[in-house]
Amino acid sequence: MLFDTLAHMNSQTHFGYESVDVSEKADKVMGVFSSVANKYDIMNDAMSAGMHRLWKRRMFSVAAVKPGSTVLDVAAGSGDISIGFMKKMKREGRVILTDLNGSMLAEGARRVLDEGLLPGKADCIQSDGTKLAFADNSFDVVSIAFGLRNFVDIEAGLAEFYRVLKPGGQFICLEFSRPVLPLLDVAYDAYSFNVIPAMGEWITGDRDSYQYLVESIRRFPDQKRFAKLIDWAGFELVKHENMTGGIVALHRGYKC
Repeated sequence: MLFDTLAHMNSQTHFGYESVDVSEKADKVMGVFSSVANKYDIMNDAMSAGMHRLWKRRMFSVAAVKPGSTVLDVAAGSGDISIGFMKKMKREGRVILTDLNGSMLAEGARRVLDEGLLPGKADCIQSDGTKLAFADNSFDVVSIAFGLRNFVDIEAGLAEFYRVLKPGGQFICLEFSRPVLPLLDVAYDAYSFNVIPAMGEWITGDRDSYQYLVESIRRFPDQKRFAKLIDWAGFELVKHENMTGGIVALHRGYKC
């Protein structure tokens, strides 16, 4: 009986505040992003009041990309991170967009083509972030923005990022985190749980997906705990910086 109970607990994970079987989470996350793919960028602007553009600009400024770099953008979504990296590289390099969700990856493909980035410069490859379809030591930079908290197994994802990075390569991650300023957490919770789901229903017709988004942020490790996970995955020189009072954190580590 005890063995059966432990086995059941080990097969469980979280989908927002809901407990689900590990085998179910990926499908549920796929459903969320398939539902909102064509309004994803509009919602990002609306719910962050445009602040996500400033967070991403900071990500670009500290990313170790330069002309000739090869970059893997995981959970690439609508492609804005990949496009930003290509602009920083002055289009002299290569970025691969990968995402498990085909609808989101199609949005990314459309965006990079609209930017005039042709295959060989920007390529879209559907792949599971915990089982990347790339060889060891392939990339100068591996990036992920607002995607890692959706992984079924965060540690497995970090291990894969480490594996495909070249020695000396940089892992960089932008993710929602925990407010560090007094009383900001109270205001942030009120906004998150009362405004964002309603906004999601109004703009995308999907309240549940944005309720999940809010809950998934709260379930993700805080800044210090996530930094430890990056360190345990083998990365060195691990650091993070808070933005907007800790609502978002930018994490970095290197494969030495």
